Amino acid sequence: MEGKKKTTNGLLFLSLALALSLSAAATLPFQLQTQTLTLHSLPNPPTLSWPEAEALAEPDPEDALSLNLHHIDALSSDKTPEQLFHLRLKRDAKRVESLLTLAALNSSHARRSGSGFSSSIISGLAQGSGEYFTRIGVGTPARYVYMVLDTGSDVVWLQCAPCRKCYSQTDPVFDPRKSRTYAGIPCGAPLCRRLDSPGCNKNKVCQYQVSYGDGSFTFGDFSTETLTFRKTRVTRVALGCGHDNEGLFIGAAGLLGLGRGRLSFPVQTGRRFNQKFSYCLVDRSASAKPSSVVFGNSAVSRTARFTPLLKNPKLDTFYYVELLGISVGGTPVRGLSASLFRLDSAGNGGVIIDSGTSVTRLTRPAYIALRDAFRVGASRLKRAPEFSLFDTCFDLSGLTEVKVPTVVLHFRGADVSLPATNYLIPVDNSGSFCFAFAGTMSGLSIIGNIQQQGFRVSYDLAGSRVGFAPRGCV
Repeated sequence: MEGKKKTTNGLLFLSLALALSLSAAATLPFQLQTQTLTLHSLPNPPTLSWPEAEALAEPDPEDALSLNLHHIDALSSDKTPEQLFHLRLKRDAKRVESLLTLAALNSSHARRSGSGFSSSIISGLAQGSGEYFTRIGVGTPARYVYMVLDTGSDVVWLQCAPCRKCYSQTDPVFDPRKSRTYAGIPCGAPLCRRLDSPGCNKNKVCQYQVSYGDGSFTFGDFSTETLTFRKTRVTRVALGCGHDNEGLFIGAAGLLGLGRGRLSFPVQTGRRFNQKFSYCLVDRSASAKPSSVVFGNSAVSRTARFTPLLKNPKLDTFYYVELLGISVGGTPVRGLSASLFRLDSAGNGGVIIDSGTSVTRLTRPAYIALRDAFRVGASRLKRAPEFSLFDTCFDLSGLTEVKVPTVVLHFRGADVSLPATNYLIPVDNSGSFCFAFAGTMSGLSIIGNIQQQGFRVSYDLAGSRVGFAPRGCV
């Protein structure tokens, strides 16, 4: 009997111990999913090499167009990596402030300028934050100039002679009088009426003006002109020929608007390129490959995961998407619900994809939830002081690689798993790395280009969708 009693007690003890261990396991998150981050320093200034062979290359097929992109840092090659990074963050802050201001105003409430008209767009170039540019031929014969590409604005424009006031640019200023294909748009023409509020000069030529939150602006004649991409000619593109351009501009000649509005390049050339384009932005710290942009059917990658584009009735320029949540380490972030990212019927809130913003900004409650989840997942890493807008930084000096929790963005219909280099980035050359997200007091969230690196981001305006293809820069 005594032996049987001991056995029963032993079984009860084992059962109790097992129950306690299972209960403890239930209170812990399941195994943290991680990936390896190979550490690297801030990139050296890129060299600006644009071989004439690129301009003379064979033209693309009629339904496609492919170009290399270069980062704006290439125009500041005299600066150190640290200086370039600080300038990038300064540009980024101005860019985000401008986008948030425009979203708050909404296009229907755009402020009128003293001259009686304005086009309610924000240009990354004007804010010093047009991050990527390419070389485009303007006019006939083609004069090649640097143009910034910007998904956050619509109007295509460049500086034109004669200049009442022009900022300094790398190439000679375009002179429309020397082009056989330049034509001013008459005031009553449908293209002129596409401007939010067009003007008219004494010669009955349509006038445009684009004004910016910091006081920068470009003003001049609204016209049509031929643009040449390598040897591919695109005729009758409506563009602003700016004779008075003032503000915080960098050395590019102008801007190619890639937004969703009626005057953007993809919408204007919709019949030729089927309203499709894509870009792939490389991590400049880890790759010597150039970034690229593609227009036409071949822009849409077969491996892309697509999410529908949403329409903001008050603002047609931006690319709004539906973000449902974010996972860290394989677990959905608690307290981070789709309602925090919702675009309401009045056009407030929402999430946009933007090529000219570097660091992803999330509405503050969403950011705090994401940041706290990441801090828990990365608790084994040595913390470092805050840096600029980043409040979650780590001292990884002396290491060559570390394990970091995974981060996945859950869009409707598309889960986008970010490479580690897209969210833990070097901020100096001393081993400090920071979590590359930030919060904003606005209801608008912005997915920036650091998080887009390495993906081919495909914009299918005809299908009203945007796709993400990993490892899309090959």
